Amino acid sequence: MKVPFVDLKTQYNSIKDEVRAAIDDVLENTAYVLGRHVVNFEKEFAKMHGVKHCYGLSSGTDGNHSVLWALGIAPGDEVIIPANTFIATAWGATLCGAKPVFTDCHPESYNIDPDKVEAAITPRTKAIVAVHLYGQPADIDRLKEIADARNILLVEDCAQAHLSEYKGKRVGGLSTASSFSFYPGKNLGAYGEAGAVCTNDDELALKFKMIRDHGSHEKYIHYSFGHNYRMEAIQGAVLEVKLNHIDKWTEKRRNAAKLYSKYLSDFSEVVLPVEMNYAKHVYHLYVIRLGSTDTRNKLQAFLSDNGISTGLHYPVPLHVQPCFSALGYRKGVMPVTENLAECGLSLPMFPDITEEQIEYTASIIKNFFNKN
Repeated sequence: MKVPFVDLKTQYNSIKDEVRAAIDDVLENTAYVLGRHVVNFEKEFAKMHGVKHCYGLSSGTDGNHSVLWALGIAPGDEVIIPANTFIATAWGATLCGAKPVFTDCHPESYNIDPDKVEAAITPRTKAIVAVHLYGQPADIDRLKEIADARNILLVEDCAQAHLSEYKGKRVGGLSTASSFSFYPGKNLGAYGEAGAVCTNDDELALKFKMIRDHGSHEKYIHYSFGHNYRMEAIQGAVLEVKLNHIDKWTEKRRNAAKLYSKYLSDFSEVVLPVEMNYAKHVYHLYVIRLGSTDTRNKLQAFLSDNGISTGLHYPVPLHVQPCFSALGYRKGVMPVTENLAECGLSLPMFPDITEEQIEYTASIIKNFFNKN
């Protein structure tokens, strides 16, 4: 049996007619940037996440940058970021000329650890980025308490967390502003690059609108510095169609996670992901931990030999990436993040994964440990 890590073809085939009609409408109207489909998507996505404003952008990375740029983050400032995240989170700070300050993650949620955040604050700290990693919200109340006590901004990186919930409220409107990614493999994925920013702040929303469109909100009048971060109309059309299915796909992911946990619960050699009591996890990734790097690597190879694709998220933490060597971090200072990098393994996860595929994956894992 073959089990892909992600299966975008099956999803496409299930909505092919809707998608083609939406794309044909864009082509027929020859409006290729922003436009009606993007506006419709923005309105529905904002409503879905309980926020007043959403602006579609050309990527999630652009969203990370726009959020901090609009909030005035500048050279000399420090932004606290989890070391356990994709590097695009850090570009939000570096593109503003600010210094990323990395912190370790929580041993159960794998999200930024509020206790480590508190210890990392300096007089130059201007913002904290709460990444809702793998689809599980960070501990927003703890982070907000820390940020509010020191007049520090709190923002969300929701790239992997569409529709996830913290204490019954959906992510995206839990802080000053948030960014989303719609990279194709995400829970809500475009057919190319796309992203968004969200906020409940009217003034900030106008800044977002201008930043994405050359500092302008009326043609040829440029009120501020900006960029070209506009969403393409075809991506807006695809995402508008997919919004009609995201609730169903999210529940399928959650059900798949329950099945993994059911079939893997008897393996003492495998540490399963934990859904925190404050969270509704949407399982962009289902990440298990093994006892050592050697075991992880051998298991990954064994799964591959048996037709099962897996992933590593992320094998090199941000604090030891070559591009950040000048910051002076060394290996060993963030033990939880480093253990996850060395021993974590992402199993196949997508809405249309079958129970048969999950059971097969679990059986191959069992075979591996029986042989070793």
